[in-house]
Amino acid sequence: MTVPIATMQAIEIPAPGGPHVLRLVSRPQPRPAAGEVLIQVEAAGVNRPDALQRQGGYPPPPGASDIPGLEVAGTVVEVGSEVAIPRLGDRVTALVAGGGYAEYCLAPAGSCLPFPDGYDAIRAAALPETFFTAWSNVFDRGALRSGETFLVHGGTSGIGTAAIQLAKARGATVYATAGSDDKCAVCRRLGADIAINYREADFVEVLKEATDRRGVDVILDMVGGDYIERNYEVAAIEGRIVQIAFLRGPKTTVNFNKLMLKRLTHTGATLRVREPAFKASLARALYTEVWPLLSAGTIAPVIDSVFPLAAAAEAHARLEADHVGKIMLKVGG
Repeated sequence: MTVPIATMQAIEIPAPGGPHVLRLVSRPQPRPAAGEVLIQVEAAGVNRPDALQRQGGYPPPPGASDIPGLEVAGTVVEVGSEVAIPRLGDRVTALVAGGGYAEYCLAPAGSCLPFPDGYDAIRAAALPETFFTAWSNVFDRGALRSGETFLVHGGTSGIGTAAIQLAKARGATVYATAGSDDKCAVCRRLGADIAINYREADFVEVLKEATDRRGVDVILDMVGGDYIERNYEVAAIEGRIVQIAFLRGPKTTVNFNKLMLKRLTHTGATLRVREPAFKASLARALYTEVWPLLSAGTIAPVIDSVFPLAAAAEAHARLEADHVGKIMLKVGG
């Protein structure tokens, strides 16, 4: 007697292209290996790396699912060997290297965290990609400390909204750039001391004046292009610039004199390809430092819109249009 293979609904990318290429299909349900758990997904986040993967520019790392989606929330329904926590039946949110746009998703046990108090699956699934990224780059790589100044470009993106709130909650003076007066108002509501509409003002001049020409201690940049040299211009002596994306492209002409004269640090990182042990260490730090703030309501994810799994193409179209905060997929539950 042949035992039927359990299947699930998932979104696949049959060929690179626009949002329309995303397709709902039936796939075999995965099984956890050692150190992994299987999550019955209730919600998944939609992020820029998903769109880059869809376009053919960001392939999944070796061994990861080709299904897009880097963050999920749901219930643990199967546990692999060598896993003590989480347990069967636990509701968790998890950072994954792929596979999130599906009814079931594998996750390294160390990358799973319980829902913050009072959170449903949509809000919980909005946390891992943005808060893991913001914490790792602003506080680990950027070493932002209380009393320092912090600038984030793209303040109303998912990562931007998380970074503003975290930096403010930890005692920094916060600056943000955004593309409209309405978006700047959102940044200020989230805690930004100054928000600059980059279409109408030069952030370099605004922040030089705001800091009495001292400049900014830590800059989180996902724009790249001509912003690289402008970041050098606005950075303070011993400033730290952390690069996490290149919306304006990774190539530009830069005068590196200020890098030396100001003793700047310009670093960068991508989280998806990092090893499970690194992500597990981030999860532990977030559980200690960030989860209490989420449970208390001091900070919270900003949700732009929610789409059903079958409408992933519409969610990607929204991602590439004007939006504020996180775009989510409701999968089950």
